[in-house]
Amino acid sequence: MSGLVDKAKNYVAEKVANMEKPEACLSQVDFKGVNRECVTYGAKVSVKNPYNTAIPICEISYVLKSDARVIASGTIPDPGSIRGHETTVLDVPVKVAHSILVSLVKDIARDWDIDYQLDLGLTIDLPVIGNFTIPLSRKGEIKLPTLKDVFHKK
Repeated sequence: MSGLVDKAKNYVAEKVANMEKPEACLSQVDFKGVNRECVTYGAKVSVKNPYNTAIPICEISYVLKSDARVIASGTIPDPGSIRGHETTVLDVPVKVAHSILVSLVKDIARDWDIDYQLDLGLTIDLPVIGNFTIPLSRKGEIKLPTLKDVFHKK
């Protein structure tokens, strides 16, 4: 009897391991806005759903680093779902306090940008498997807003 149970477990494990899973890509990080408390940047995440049904997103967690220091981190709970057989683009707001930007003066003064690394975890709820986190990472430069950006109304 235990041999039959082991065969069933192995069969299910093999099917789950070979099951097609959603794929994600972190495409860009851009300036979104500024207010009294912080500067907001937006990260664009494209998620491809291989299934016919929508998949709920449990949460999106992020850590923004500059010069090997964490300058922003957070979690966005329950941001929606990924439509079936489509690619959904998610906009993830990343808020950086002004006090943190002041501590990065040396990097900012060189070229008016912040060299960054954004680590993002997209946790989705897959049928049968349960919660599955897709890790994403991107390095680049974030241009800081000028006075024109701050006062320019779109």
